[in-house]
Amino acid sequence: GVYLCAPDSRSDPHGPDLRPQPSMWPRTPTNCGTPALEMIDEMTGPGGWGVLEQITAAGGSRPVVVADVGHGDNTTFRCELTDRGWCYVLAVKGATSAHAGHAQPVTPVRRGGPGRPPRPAYPHPPASLRQLALAHADLARPVTWRQGTKTSPGNPTAAMTSCFPAIRVRPANRGIPRAPDGSLPACRLLAEWPPEAEEPADYRLSTLPENTPIEELARLAKIRWRIEHDYRELKTGPGLDHFEGRSWTGWHRHITRAVLAQAFITMIRTDPKAHAPGRLSTRSCTNCRSSWPSSSAPAPCAASH
Repeated sequence: GVYLCAPDSRSDPHGPDLRPQPSMWPRTPTNCGTPALEMIDEMTGPGGWGVLEQITAAGGSRPVVVADVGHGDNTTFRCELTDRGWCYVLAVKGATSAHAGHAQPVTPVRRGGPGRPPRPAYPHPPASLRQLALAHADLARPVTWRQGTKTSPGNPTAAMTSCFPAIRVRPANRGIPRAPDGSLPACRLLAEWPPEAEEPADYRLSTLPENTPIEELARLAKIRWRIEHDYRELKTGPGLDHFEGRSWTGWHRHITRAVLAQAFITMIRTDPKAHAPGRLSTRSCTNCRSSWPSSSAPAPCAASH
């Protein structure tokens, strides 16, 4: 299974994002991106759920796909997203091979004799993303992507900040289609380089326009914390992980109800007219006890005690 979500633009001023989660079933390098692509097509393709139509009607822009290394390091998945017209910010491994953005293929001079004419090729072998990031260490600059909750004497505003170099690269994995001149498509490499670290800790490839600010790239690269938060809340609140049955039908009914409950909770939370409780409680409040019918059991009330 794949956990895919498109947050409402009311909860994200920069617009919604589609973010595939890692599959919960065993997968191989050739099919790990297939469930996510199928769900994206089902949500946004012709005859699907009409997510893009809803976003456009609300005045939003086309979403950006964000995924972890399990999907981002799959060349086929990245190429399929590009073919479908999706921009992405995908996590990849530092060992992923790529050429520098300014590298250009060269066609060798043909020598006499039979045989096929030489094809254009890059004069030097590709480097790893880690090597390219280390070579552009001077481009790293501090970026704050959001405000956290843990303050300290040195960080009274709880700003979540790290250093990021953003450079232009040309991924050189097998299976990437080349232009007629032999060149590989270019994209941007965003590497997170913590100030106290000797080398970058995370790497992401982005196909967003070249004029996209680095602050926006960092925000999208770090937005997966919302998925982890929602997924944890889905398990501990509506009880997604409380299912103990063995049938597929029972599991399907359970997760459907849990997800609907989570969607209702999120809708109430984002409604500016709703008063969000300080915390959920299974105990009833004093004001509710007087209204209980004498023949019915008390219902849990969301109240602050």
